[in-house]
Amino acid sequence: VQLQASGGGLVEAGGSLRLSCAASGRTGTHYAMGWFRQAPGKERESVAFTSGAGGTTYYAASVKGRFTISRDNAKNTVYLQMNSLKPEDTAVYYCATAKYAYAGSINEYDHWGQGTQVTVSS
Repeated sequence: VQLQASGGGLVEAGGSLRLSCAASGRTGTHYAMGWFRQAPGKERESVAFTSGAGGTTYYAASVKGRFTISRDNAKNTVYLQMNSLKPEDTAVYYCATAKYAYAGSINEYDHWGQGTQVTVSS
C-alpha cells in the first residue's frame, strides 16, 4: 500500500489549499481514508475521515465548516479542500487508509503517506 500526499504550501490566513492523496495497493469502496495533522510539539490528530464509498464523513470540531473531504475512487484519490485557513492549521498533514470501509478512530488507520507541510501565516 502506498499513499502519496501533495498540495501543501505556504498561504496567508484566510486563504485556501487543496490537498490530494493518491493511493495504490488498497483502493476502492472497501476502505476508509482520512486526513490527519501533526503540529510541532503536538500529537497527531484527526482532521477528517471519509467512508469507503464516500457517503459518510467526519470532521474534527476545529475544522468543521472550513474543510471538506472527498474522494474519487475512479482515480484512487482523496482530497482535502481547506478554506478560511488559520495560523493554528499549520502542521504536517498526512493521509491514511484503514482496513475497513468505516473507520472513526485514528487507531484504525494502518497505512500512512509521507505528509505534506501546510503553513498558514498571520
